[in-house]
Amino acid sequence: MTTLRRHPGPARAELPRSVAEAIERHARAEAPNEACGLVVGTADPDLGGKALRYDPCRNELASPTRYRIAPEDVYRVAHATDLAGEAIWGIVHSHVRTPAEPSRTDIEAATWPSALYLLVAIEVPQLRAWRIVHGERHEVPLEIVEG
Repeated sequence: MTTLRRHPGPARAELPRSVAEAIERHARAEAPNEACGLVVGTADPDLGGKALRYDPCRNELASPTRYRIAPEDVYRVAHATDLAGEAIWGIVHSHVRTPAEPSRTDIEAATWPSALYLLVAIEVPQLRAWRIVHGERHEVPLEIVEG
């Protein structure tokens, strides 16, 4: 018997066009390596938080197939976010040659269950959002909005 887990939410997410464009520019600039960064928002996405801005970070692995956000960058963004009363809304990374879907490695490395994982594919341009909770991925429909 298979146990179906309930989608952890949100049912959908909005991303300002300016943030989506910043993510896509960073992904193209870092190719052939995977790019990574953090989206700061007003609160966690499943609590109704809104995405505010994208902070590009360094991929400590400098790899075309894997990423790890440099710890100094995580600290810098998280500290500023805490001081401003904001939240880490999304974890971003790019896939250079594969679709914008979390790989098994991405799922195993996911350690921020309250955030959305935004994946941007470069070869076939695409930006998709996921919640990764308890080793399961759940797609969150992503709408790009003006702003």
